[in-house]
Amino acid sequence: MKILITNIKQLLQVRPQGIDKVSGAAMKDLPLIEQAFLEITDGIITAFGPMTDCTDFNADEVIDATGRVVLPTWVDSHTHIVYAGNRTQEFVDRINGLSYEEIFNRGGGILNSAKKLQETAEEDLFEQSKIRLEEVMSQGTGAVEIKSGYGLNTASELKMLRVIKRLADSYPIAIKATFLGAHAFPQEYKDNHEGYINLIIEEMIPQIAASGLAHYIDAFLETGYFSVAETERIMEAGLKHGLKSKIHVNQFTAISGIEACVKHQAVSVDHLEIITDADIEALKGSNTMPVALPTCSYFISIPYTPARKIIDAGLPLALASDFNPGTTPTGNMNFVVATACIKMKMTPEEAINAATLNGAYAMEVQDTHGSITIGKRGSVIITKQINSFYELPYNFGTNLIERTIF
Repeated sequence: MKILITNIKQLLQVRPQGIDKVSGAAMKDLPLIEQAFLEITDGIITAFGPMTDCTDFNADEVIDATGRVVLPTWVDSHTHIVYAGNRTQEFVDRINGLSYEEIFNRGGGILNSAKKLQETAEEDLFEQSKIRLEEVMSQGTGAVEIKSGYGLNTASELKMLRVIKRLADSYPIAIKATFLGAHAFPQEYKDNHEGYINLIIEEMIPQIAASGLAHYIDAFLETGYFSVAETERIMEAGLKHGLKSKIHVNQFTAISGIEACVKHQAVSVDHLEIITDADIEALKGSNTMPVALPTCSYFISIPYTPARKIIDAGLPLALASDFNPGTTPTGNMNFVVATACIKMKMTPEEAINAATLNGAYAMEVQDTHGSITIGKRGSVIITKQINSFYELPYNFGTNLIERTIF
């Protein structure tokens, strides 16, 4: 099956093989070709360039993209798409003045979602989750990481991971699973943190690793949740079972968590709404990708990740949605990119790099996704007719996607 896209107004994120991320000043460079073509053969990019170089028009499908921009599908490296029900009442509670911490302390937040998920049948959970996955696919996401973490016991965490595996087997996009048993302490372990951590390390991780249901391990490293020492134990246990880490850190406070994550060679550190000079120094020279989640900040009115401080220090930055029922009930990466430009002062070039190439690095699919590169998957967005790719963040409330090819 050969697809040929012709007369592309702007073909974005064209890269040679071997570039797996961009950092610092290089994030301002978004390579593109004006008036271009793109050839996809059996799902793989096999040719692209200026239209003047397009001489073979024999294809199973020819798409005329006159006036349209083509770019790689979004890569969303941090989501919680698999969950049960919703938390709309907490949304109203926040409007009425309750903080995220206050809601959690009275049994809301993660514990609320865990209770609902434990009571939900696996088939029902799959049916609810596939609706959300199909929605983000329609919005241009072609690769997504999905976390567990609303089970908080062995059976329910495994149930979530089986649903993620079923989604991965059912849909034509890249999906990776992360085990997040260390999302919060269940009520029964409220005063016995050691007991729950032992359960994670001695029972959950071995079973999950043996099942092959997870690619990564995660923890909510934060004041009032999992301490640096507790998270280090979990990361070390994960590594022993072949699970690299992707860690929630620095959402509300900075407690030297980033340094610990870099020490344990985390693939990514996610949130970073609060970041210190020491955190920046810890990330320099590492292979750990910083990941910002701007629509979480938007929804619960907390500070935005200081993108300029991170990028201007020469570091890379990825963008992800944090799609979850409590703090970001959307996985719309178009809005993530727009919010990063509007609220974090990222340029459109930086934001698109962060949501494609660097996002792919943050979930280790940079060899197949994130750029228009010979040999990568032909997973692309075709926009409606627009004047420039700058309109993607500018028209933040408008759906500018005409078609997505996975």
